[in-house]
Amino acid sequence: MASSETRNPVDLPVLSAIANRWSPYRFADQAVEDEKIRRVLEAARWAASSFNDQPWYFIVARRRDEPEFQTMLECLMEANQAWASRAGVLMLTCIRTTFQYNGKPNRVALHDLGQASGYLALQATEMGLQVHQMAGINLSVVRQKYELPEGVEPQTAIAIGYPDTTAPADDQNQQWADRENGARKRNPLSAQVFTGKFGQSSPFVD
Repeated sequence: MASSETRNPVDLPVLSAIANRWSPYRFADQAVEDEKIRRVLEAARWAASSFNDQPWYFIVARRRDEPEFQTMLECLMEANQAWASRAGVLMLTCIRTTFQYNGKPNRVALHDLGQASGYLALQATEMGLQVHQMAGINLSVVRQKYELPEGVEPQTAIAIGYPDTTAPADDQNQQWADRENGARKRNPLSAQVFTGKFGQSSPFVD
């Protein structure tokens, strides 16, 4: 089992950043350094992608840049705006839907964005930050506000910051803290890893 010092009850030893990654709802009132923003984006840049096409884009707004941050905040669904407004950085993700080298549809573009976002999240965790990724964005608002060109589709939002580990100051913060501190659960490998046919657990994960 994982050390009691890790946040996630992993069953086998994994990278520290995996064992300690989580998705906070409460962020500390602390700016994220530009160097760290660049480093998480550099990690994302080195994710693998089909034909090395790198079909992802990140639109970034720092909280200290108030007009830009407010514009991005307005792209989130209302349920996400209150907690995300305290993040040090907000990002919107987009994909290019066709391959650059031949113009044909790239059916794995979203997979590649997910991998890049995963690299970003693990790099952030390694540096003492945490990332909360969300699907709750208004796609038409994103497209309008950022003038996305044809062939580029908005996908998700990412909040990045230093987690707030202080005692909750009010009922809303207590609710967010309760969500953060709920039991960390994942399906067992036997429910996800198959051999022979779909649904037949691989013998080495039972």
